[in-house]
Amino acid sequence: MPLFKEMTKVKKIALIVVVAILLSVATFGAWLHFSLQEESRNSNAEYVEVNSGDTLSKLCQRMKQEGIFSHCLALKVKAKISSQLASIQKGVYLLEPNTPILDFIAMVNNGSEVHFSFTIVEGDNQFQVFEKIKQKAYLIDDVTNLSNKELAEKLKLEFPRVEGWLYPDTYHYSANSTALDLLTRAVAKQQQVLATEWELRSEDIGIDSPYQALILASIVEKESSVSAERPLIASVFHNRLQKKMRLQTDPTVIYGVWHEYKGDITSRHLREKTPYNTYRINGLTPTPIANPSLASIKAVLNPAKSQYFYFVASGNGDHVFSRTLDEHNRAVRNYLRKQRINKLKG
Repeated sequence: MPLFKEMTKVKKIALIVVVAILLSVATFGAWLHFSLQEESRNSNAEYVEVNSGDTLSKLCQRMKQEGIFSHCLALKVKAKISSQLASIQKGVYLLEPNTPILDFIAMVNNGSEVHFSFTIVEGDNQFQVFEKIKQKAYLIDDVTNLSNKELAEKLKLEFPRVEGWLYPDTYHYSANSTALDLLTRAVAKQQQVLATEWELRSEDIGIDSPYQALILASIVEKESSVSAERPLIASVFHNRLQKKMRLQTDPTVIYGVWHEYKGDITSRHLREKTPYNTYRINGLTPTPIANPSLASIKAVLNPAKSQYFYFVASGNGDHVFSRTLDEHNRAVRNYLRKQRINKLKG
């Protein structure tokens, strides 16, 4: 009997130990599960940069210090069980609010970097593009300190500057890409578009080269935001060129004094003989004055047939076209009258 009682006591102790172990394992499992479900505490989406040489532990500790996650022990334990968690890839990742820590680490494991966007707007000139490059996150600026010639050479252009060669579009890039790489893509696309449209051009347009077409397209681009009337605007410029009339277009004046332009063309600007002032020079400007869209390139290479030599804003967003200077002057007076009335109403 004493031996039986002793064995029963041992069994009871063993059972208690087993139960205790099972409870500990269950408690540990529950703690691990819930700890790994912790969500990030950032209130807004933010970028997290993983540098070369970072470890999972180092990354987690940094995020803990920044108050994004509260602890790292559970993640370290999980990494011992699932070794692939420790394999993290350098890059910049987008962390949305309330993201579970395991979901974020999975992104880092897979190298699912955030991609940034860079938009060249139709009619942007190179100065505006350069300003965007300077301000853009995670884009290495290796172009804005170059001279026009240096940049043109790096982009393999046979022309004096990049102006006009940047196709207006949205370009995506990963963190720490170079601006030169981005501009290279924009140039390649514009070259392709221009080459294609040049082959489809009208035969009697009087434009001698694709580059001349790009120059005139940039002027058309700056003169109207209404795509439907661009072929008519292009016809005015073609007509004036054929008659050896000066183009006399304000956007060229603005481009020639870009760094001092404050929003209004002055009489001094109109008198100043810059290489771009088409009130003072004959023919086309030496380079484009902006980066034209496909619509403007098409308009220049396939202009409307017209007898118009003049146009002026109508005051309604489009333009009034005239055959003679007298007609044009009346249209100008009407426009100025509308401006005065609108100013009084305002």
